[in-house]
Amino acid sequence: MTTLTTNYLTPTGREEAWRFTPLKRLGGLHDGTAVIADRHSLTLGSGNVAGVSFALVSASDASPISESDDVIVARIRDFAKEVSVLTIAANTEVAEPIFLKRSAGALDTAEFSRVLIRVENHARATVIIENSGDTHLAEDLEISVAPGASLTLVSLQEWGGKSIHAGRQHAVVDRDASFKSIIVTIGGSLVRLLPTVEFAAPGASCELLGVYFATSGQFFEHRMFVDHKVPNAKSRVNYKGALAGDQAHTVWIGDVFIRAAAEGTDTYELNRNLLLSDGARADSVPNLEIETGEIVGAGHASTTGRFDDEQLFYLMSRGITLADARRLVVRGFFNEIVSEIGNEEIQTRLMDRIDSELAKAGA
Repeated sequence: MTTLTTNYLTPTGREEAWRFTPLKRLGGLHDGTAVIADRHSLTLGSGNVAGVSFALVSASDASPISESDDVIVARIRDFAKEVSVLTIAANTEVAEPIFLKRSAGALDTAEFSRVLIRVENHARATVIIENSGDTHLAEDLEISVAPGASLTLVSLQEWGGKSIHAGRQHAVVDRDASFKSIIVTIGGSLVRLLPTVEFAAPGASCELLGVYFATSGQFFEHRMFVDHKVPNAKSRVNYKGALAGDQAHTVWIGDVFIRAAAEGTDTYELNRNLLLSDGARADSVPNLEIETGEIVGAGHASTTGRFDDEQLFYLMSRGITLADARRLVVRGFFNEIVSEIGNEEIQTRLMDRIDSELAKAGA
């Protein structure tokens, strides 16, 4: 077991990137006080699939594909001597989802994990990462989507109530490639995720979707960044959150940067939050930075509100109890994004978990 002692500019909470995060609850992932266990909890859940490989390789053979100014990512890259690498070979089309499963770990130590997903030229696949149990995890997940390739990445945070998870999920999307991310966060004590995308060549596109449901005392932060650095790329961001219970707190930050060279950009980002009880707080900050006027379109929207009384009245007028009506409204609110997963078993499991959390919160 190791404690990192390398000098970094440790966040104080006054920095823009950290101003919402309760640093004292990060378990030392950010300041070097976490005791790091040398464990690799991510495993391939699927059987042998032609054109798909999963291996643990030396960090010297899997250099980072992107830079990062995040202090936790820097600590991970200093510590991790091995990288979990999933490769989908060129021209491979994988019909069934590829499952990666992360098992629980000890709570008195932390896992610092580097993961690389490589989708080679003109390959197509769906990868589902399932996180469950209780653990302390710092994760640097990089995704390379090569020219003409297509990847759907589903990341499920179904953690237990004591988990701390701080992770960056960064995709580099090349010419005429597409990347779709679906992030679901419905468990954990503190979850802070950075879904980020950079476009490497024209014709690239991304869709960042997510849902989160926080109950009493939980803190969930999702901080997007889409870097339009090349012409004729398209991005869409759509996140939905619901909160119930005292001191439930969520943060959504959506940053889109359209550089001067990125003519023909088409982008839109949306965040909607549903407050189900008093004492819950949702922070939502959409941002657009535009350096060229030669774009197809750019916009953003953010809403935070309570139940629609008309919807509840409509359902109750047909004999549905108030509790069931509220549950149906929440299900309907999330269904637009959960249905994009395309796996009925997982979709049902997630909705059942949301129902359970809603019932426990008494909302």
